[in-house]
Amino acid sequence: MSDQADLLGQFSNALAARAEAAKNAVVGIRLAHERHVTGMVWRSGIVVASEQALPKKDEFELVASGGAILTASIAGRDPSTNIAILKVADSIPSPAIAAGEARTGAIALAIGSDGAGGVSARLGLVNLAGPEWHSSRGGVIDRRIVLDLRLARREEGGPVFDAAGACVGMSTFGPRGQVIAIPTATIERVVPQLAKDGRIARGWLGVALQAVAVPDALRESADQSSGLMVMSVVDNGPAAQSGIVAGDIILSVDGTPAHRFRKIARHFGADSIGRRAELRLIRSGAVTTVQTTIAQRDAE
Repeated sequence: MSDQADLLGQFSNALAARAEAAKNAVVGIRLAHERHVTGMVWRSGIVVASEQALPKKDEFELVASGGAILTASIAGRDPSTNIAILKVADSIPSPAIAAGEARTGAIALAIGSDGAGGVSARLGLVNLAGPEWHSSRGGVIDRRIVLDLRLARREEGGPVFDAAGACVGMSTFGPRGQVIAIPTATIERVVPQLAKDGRIARGWLGVALQAVAVPDALRESADQSSGLMVMSVVDNGPAAQSGIVAGDIILSVDGTPAHRFRKIARHFGADSIGRRAELRLIRSGAVTTVQTTIAQRDAE
C-alpha cells in the first residue's frame, strides 16, 4: 500500500509541477463583463488563441503570469483553422515549449488561465488521434485530436501537454461540442502566414449552399441521394459569371460528391485560387456540368 501511495504521490506532484511550469505559457484574454478566455504564448510577443472565442475587435487586455496587465492587438485571424494571433505591445518572454505528437490513449493535460495570472488544469486522455481533416470553413487541420476531458469556456485556447511535457496542440471546442486540440503542426504552419498577411487566402465561388436530398426521380441519373442547393449567388462572383443560379443542386466538385460542404472543402484551399473547377449539378430537372474559375474570397 505504501508503494502505491508513493506512486500516486509522485504522479500527483508531477502533474502539479507541469501546471506550475506552464504559467508563463498562458495568458488570460479579457472579454466583456469580467469574462476571459485563454491565450497561449507562442513566440516572444506573439499569443495564439482560439479564433471562435474572440469577439470581433482589434485590441485586448491580457493578464500574464503574476497578474501583469499587457495590451495586445489582433495581428491575424483564420476562422477556417480556428487560429488567431495577437501581438503584444509590451515585452513578454517566450516559453520553451517542445512540440509533441498526440497518441490515442495517452494522458492529456489541458492548461487554462484563471484570469488573474495563475492557471487551471484539466486531466484526461487523447480519445482519438486521427489523420488530417478539413473544417467546415475549408481549413486543413493536420490531425484530428479529440480529447476525453472537460473544458470550461474560459480555458479554451490554452496548450495541451502530453505526459512528457510536450505540447500536442491548442484546446478548443470542435464539431458537436467535442473538446479537440488544434495540432501544434497546424499552428506552426498558419501563424507565419497570419503574421505576414493577417489572413489565410481561401478559394471562393460566391454562393450560399444548403444540404438537400436529390429528388427521387433524379437519383438514378444523379447517382447519389443528396447534394448542395444554391440558395443565393453573389453578383459578379465566380458562380454568377459561370451561369450558376439559385435553385441549382451541386452534386460534385471535380468529381468529389457534394453531400456536405466539408466533403468538398479541400477544393477551396489557397492553391485553388485561379484554378478551373468542374461542377456537376441538377438544373431544371436534368443533370448537367458547368465549368467555373475559383476566385479568392474577400477578407471577412
